[in-house]
Amino acid sequence: MAYLNPAAGAAREGRSVAGAPVAGTDEVQTITIGGTPTGGTFKLRHRGQDTAAITWSATNATLLANIDAALEALSTIGTGGCTTAAASLTAGIGTITVTFTGANGKRVQPVMAVIDNSLTGTAPTVAVAETTPGVNATHRGAPKGAELVDTTNGIAYINTGTADAPTWTKTGTQT
Repeated sequence: MAYLNPAAGAAREGRSVAGAPVAGTDEVQTITIGGTPTGGTFKLRHRGQDTAAITWSATNATLLANIDAALEALSTIGTGGCTTAAASLTAGIGTITVTFTGANGKRVQPVMAVIDNSLTGTAPTVAVAETTPGVNATHRGAPKGAELVDTTNGIAYINTGTADAPTWTKTGTQT
């Protein structure tokens, strides 16, 4: 099925959905580093792919950069596919959020797994939990300008966002 893309002069063929379209929600997962690590590495798995060893650091910015680089090196995430941020992180211990964005945004993601904890120190731990479940956007992949009709009430929408993160905006003064 094709979407109407007025800019490309494509044939008019839209989509329909029962109920108002959903904008979707970015998945957020939290990495928790506990105990008292003093060094070492850990690895994460996303959609069957394993990161390279992620070097732990007591410098928060360095640890965040290490995690972000390792995740974005995976083809299942890619450059710009996630954003890491310190939630409650002090000297490399605490929580780090990973928000899936870009081509990974506005969709359900599997929870990452810790596949290797080679941290050193006193009882160091690494765990991952889903903080905000992702919600699949209605008709992801629809280009900007694509049209969608709610079949329950005939209201028409147009994608004013992007194909990866559609924003379905009601057209006209329909009720």
